[in-house]
Amino acid sequence: MRRYSEAVKADVRRRMSPPHRQSVAQISAALGIHIVTLYNWRKAWRLQGEVVPASEKEPEGWSAADKFTVVLDTAGLNATELSAYCRERGLYPVQVERWRQAAQDANEKPVLTLKEQKELEKLRAQDQREIKALKKELQRKEKAMAEMADLLVLRKKWEAFCSEDAEG
Repeated sequence: MRRYSEAVKADVRRRMSPPHRQSVAQISAALGIHIVTLYNWRKAWRLQGEVVPASEKEPEGWSAADKFTVVLDTAGLNATELSAYCRERGLYPVQVERWRQAAQDANEKPVLTLKEQKELEKLRAQDQREIKALKKELQRKEKAMAEMADLLVLRKKWEAFCSEDAEG
C-alpha cells in the first residue's frame, strides 16, 4: 500500500474543494492516484466537516451534506467574513442564505410518531386496494361498452339486411 505525503493530500483536497471542484476521475487521471483512495480521502474529510464536493457540479447540485456543512461553517460569520468565505469557494451569500433557510424549513415540518406512521401506512394500503378495485371495475365497464358497441353494429347490419329482404 502506497503512502502519500500530506502535501499531496492537501493538493487533492484543494482540487476537490470549491472553486476548483475537479471530479474524482479528473484528479485520479492527473495525479495517478487510485480512484478508491481519493474517495476514501474525501469521505474522511467530509467526516471532519470539510466541504469537498469533488465534482464539476455547480453548488446548487451539491449533496445536502455539503450544503449543510457550508451552512454550519458560515453560521457565526458576519457579512464581511461570509463574503470572503464565499469568494474562496466560488459561492454567493444568497446561496448560503437559501441553504440555511432550507435547513430551517426542513426542521419545522412535524415529525410523525410511530403510531401516526402506522396509521398513514394503513391509509396508503387502503388507498392502494381501492385503486386496484376501481381499475378492475373500469376494465369491466370498458369491456361491457365494447360489447354494447359490437351489438349495436350487429343490430344495424341486421336491420339493413332485413330491410333489403322486405324490398326484394
